[in-house]
Amino acid sequence: MSPVCSRIVQAMIEVLAKLGRGPVFLAGEVLECVITFTNPLSASSTSASSEMLAWASAQIHCQFHASENRVALPPSDGSKHDVQAENETVFVPNRGERGQCILSTPPKILFCDLRLDPGESKSYSYCETLPVDAPPSFRGQSVKYVYKLTVGCQRVNSPIKLLRVPFRVLVLHGLKDYQFPQDEAVAPSNPFLEEEEGLKKDSRLADLATELLMVATSRRSLHLYNISNTRGKVGTFCIFKTVYKIGEDVIGTFKFSEGDIPCLQFSVSLQTEESIQEEFQRRRGQPVSFTVHARHQESCLHTTQSSFSLPIPLSSTPGFTTNIVSLKWRLHFEFVTSGESAATCLVLGSQSEAVTWTGVEQMEVDTFSWDLPIKVLPTNPILASYVSQFSSTNSITI
Repeated sequence: MSPVCSRIVQAMIEVLAKLGRGPVFLAGEVLECVITFTNPLSASSTSASSEMLAWASAQIHCQFHASENRVALPPSDGSKHDVQAENETVFVPNRGERGQCILSTPPKILFCDLRLDPGESKSYSYCETLPVDAPPSFRGQSVKYVYKLTVGCQRVNSPIKLLRVPFRVLVLHGLKDYQFPQDEAVAPSNPFLEEEEGLKKDSRLADLATELLMVATSRRSLHLYNISNTRGKVGTFCIFKTVYKIGEDVIGTFKFSEGDIPCLQFSVSLQTEESIQEEFQRRRGQPVSFTVHARHQESCLHTTQSSFSLPIPLSSTPGFTTNIVSLKWRLHFEFVTSGESAATCLVLGSQSEAVTWTGVEQMEVDTFSWDLPIKVLPTNPILASYVSQFSSTNSITI
């Protein structure tokens, strides 16, 4: 007789979290996530049985990471979290996460004692307003601010399982101080419409942000700068605005025909400057960190006019300041100029030949640089979601 093999199918529940609008939000907006619990075994399966979950809860938190070589932070009292982290029956959203939890919303219970029959699913909606004064998502050389929505759930007599949903937060300064018109104050109160009113206010917040960004970045005026070194004028630089949204292009124009000093080469870099506030610096007077996001380089000898276009990545962080770090944007220019009045040699052929130009073998040059600060603001979070590294859907099996 052939041996009889029995296969044991381990009981499991699938947990799926979906951010319906995408993984990017403005501080002050309402984050909405639909969390679905499914018993995947069909009723026809021989091992099918009902599955039970004791409870599920959700909470948003922001983790702060700092480079020990660059940032000196005061000691934090994390004893409470450390004690809880040893107990797997206590819901600690940032259990196992690196860094400090600097922001967390109150936990919200999704359900208690959930029973799922084979093939059954149940969905719950989690909504939470992101603090308007929260720091933006940022991954710098010295510090990081990382946001996650953590869903914790537990079977009876089993450890807690955590599903983490990373997302990105953009901060637009000015939203915090704006007061919405109180038109509804004269209307009778209806407690059944609280959720609808919350969504209505969230929609108005997004509309206001879009309007503020449009006003701030659509203003155009001619900005002219003379480019000079110790020997004289090299040319002029023209730019029509200095306030941008992420995703826009920074466009500028050079005119070298107005200069007295020949320019051989120029480069323009779009940079961010990450500096630690003085009281948190590991070493007094430590240098700031620079990151290059785009660069244009061009040889321009005998060029009367030239231009460049540098895209601001949608994935980059707009300028911001917290009590620990400051991020600023700038255009960094580098110029290579000739130390001689004539930069080429003219070689004449016979009268029947065309005049030809050849470059000199050696040339005395001067180099100098210049920095032009610009302001970079966030954009519509839906647009930023298209290039986000985060997925709108995350899942685990427990």
